[in-house]
Amino acid sequence: MSPAPAAAPAPGADSPKRGRRGRPGYDRETLINRATEVFVARGYDGTSMDTVARELGITKSAIYHHVKSKEELLRLAIARGTDALDSAVEAESHRTDLTALEQLRHAVHASVLILIEYHHSVTLLLRVRGNSEVERAALEQRRRIDEKIRALVAAAIAEGGVRADFPPGLITRLLFGMVNSITEWYRTGYPVSPETIADAVTAMAFSGLEA
Repeated sequence: MSPAPAAAPAPGADSPKRGRRGRPGYDRETLINRATEVFVARGYDGTSMDTVARELGITKSAIYHHVKSKEELLRLAIARGTDALDSAVEAESHRTDLTALEQLRHAVHASVLILIEYHHSVTLLLRVRGNSEVERAALEQRRRIDEKIRALVAAAIAEGGVRADFPPGLITRLLFGMVNSITEWYRTGYPVSPETIADAVTAMAFSGLEA
């Protein structure tokens, strides 16, 4: 008896795979993460939604299933880092069990960890120039975070924990100049743990600041 003929392949089984259409293979959070990476790599102003879709391997309609516009995507991309930074600084500045100097140290340490965790988001924040309402709102939130750190610096100086021969604004800029510089060289897989990087930044910064 002859063997039964092999079942015919399902239509399209051996045909080249085509790009997915409709809803993306990303949930909303993953979409924002990947789009943030594209904005950082290519520059926000020079990146169209067509480019984002092509880089992610999905259609524009799939992106618009989650966000309304490129501007909204930018807002969500930046907010991931700024919201986390703002919350961390706010939490540390209201700890009644710490001196102002300790609050400042904890805020800087936490900021380094958040910058590493959301380094694409923070990198994007540092590159915006206020060319749109979304960018101006992001810069305003960044200014508010800087003011909270500046207030901690001033309180630490008043308590005698931080040297008083430099103004609080200058110290704040120098502190976060060091913290923000991490965006220039940190990459996923860097062979030093985020905690070690945060410890190093805090130790080196405060060895020259403490009174």
